[in-house]
Amino acid sequence: MRKFVVWPSELDARLSRRYGRAVSRELAIDGPKVQEIADAALALGMKVIELDEEKLNPRLAGLDDEYRLRGMLRIESRHPKGKSLRMLGQKIREIRKTQVKPRGKKKRKSGKKKR
Repeated sequence: MRKFVVWPSELDARLSRRYGRAVSRELAIDGPKVQEIADAALALGMKVIELDEEKLNPRLAGLDDEYRLRGMLRIESRHPKGKSLRMLGQKIREIRKTQVKPRGKKKRKSGKKKR
């Protein structure tokens, strides 16, 4: 089994590869949360050894606060890190699609009343 560290920035579609994104844009996710990654890892049969929601990836020191995602996971998997990250990205996308979004009343764009 291989052990490695997963930073949320490695799966973040808003970041370039220069700032730590490790998967393609098709598999990346907008603003992944540490708990989402942990849930996806458990669903894929990976073992979460350590989870720290306060750590900050050192590569993100020069970015704006909105792109600095805090958190770090230490994961044990039988796959290499690259393949595991791709699998995590796909699983998080599946999880997000299945979550039910609350439906509210639609707002009208104009102030005119409907007849």
